[in-house]
Amino acid sequence: MPMPADSLYFIALIPHDAVANEVTGFKNDFALNYNSSKALRTMPHITLKAPFKLTAKEHNGLLKWFENIRPSVDRFMVELEDFGSFENKDNPVIYVKPVMSPALERLQKAILTSFENTYPHITIALTERRFHPHMTIAFRDLSPEQYERAIDVYQHKKYSAAFRAESFYLLQNDGEKWTIIAEHLLK
Repeated sequence: MPMPADSLYFIALIPHDAVANEVTGFKNDFALNYNSSKALRTMPHITLKAPFKLTAKEHNGLLKWFENIRPSVDRFMVELEDFGSFENKDNPVIYVKPVMSPALERLQKAILTSFENTYPHITIALTERRFHPHMTIAFRDLSPEQYERAIDVYQHKKYSAAFRAESFYLLQNDGEKWTIIAEHLLK
């Protein structure tokens, strides 16, 4: 399938397979029990830079920029603890809650700062500046009614896991799915 003239990209932390499989299990629960499956289109992740659009001509420059980011953050542990939600009347979201750490906050801020310096024409939303890490398990197609049913269960559900953040990733949407196109190793 040919790549579109403009592409969507985003930057994320991606957990190792054991944690990713557990989180995908929660996504599957939403697909089966709450009629919400759109979160299954994307691998489990913590967004560090929200989706942005660039032209095909900008693709190679983006790869070079991504390769040269210097976040000054060593590898670190990411702890996941229970569930949270963004209560939005039209598009509620339920997610696994990462515990905010200084390293996670510094990494996200370094990526945003570098991105803004390189791509000043792309607006960074206030919600990105007020970083609230989350690993989405249900959104977009989660109806307000199903949200109410699900949050009654998930607000009391316990979950705890951790993974070592050794890299962060650049993903591109091909029009159907998100694919990792570059990896940046942390020190």
